[in-house]
Amino acid sequence: MIGMVIVESMGQVIPGWPVQPLNFGLMRPKALFPLLFACTIISSQAQDRGFGLGVMIGDPTGLSGKLWTGNDRALGFGLAWGPWHSGYLHAHADLLFHNMDIFKVSVGRLPLYYGPGLRLQSWNGGRYWNRGRYVDHPGTYVTLGVRFPVGLVYLVDNAPVDIFLEAAPTLDLLPGTYLNFDGGLGVRYYFN
Repeated sequence: MIGMVIVESMGQVIPGWPVQPLNFGLMRPKALFPLLFACTIISSQAQDRGFGLGVMIGDPTGLSGKLWTGNDRALGFGLAWGPWHSGYLHAHADLLFHNMDIFKVSVGRLPLYYGPGLRLQSWNGGRYWNRGRYVDHPGTYVTLGVRFPVGLVYLVDNAPVDIFLEAAPTLDLLPGTYLNFDGGLGVRYYFN
């Protein structure tokens, strides 16, 4: 876990919020690595266009995707799980802007990226992690927040992969306000 800071508590549960249990026990990150390895040796094209799919490791850990919409803009997304705090499902979507000229490297490119996004987290199994402690709760507990990822992405010359490092402060808005941080390291393969 990168870290957590309490901002303000507005309440625990919204009446009518989904409480149907979900089962995340079948998700296995080990199955993704052979697929990613096979994809990286198949072709070599530029990775600053098209659609990329890969893995991220950190908090959360899971799938990472990116769809380039312009020379310096992309849509980023993730579908992952949090391996800590009783495990949780994590989904996010971001609009990313890339500053391609801020860091100069001798091989490839190393842009800084940033942008607004949304995050959804869901716990099941009768307990969830909230403001530094476990809370018992019947059914599923869901949070929704806004995030602002900031990161570096290494765009490899003549290869269909990128490698990224990201930190994303997130302000949960529902069911209460809470400042949280996501972060991780990842790699994506581009299908152009």
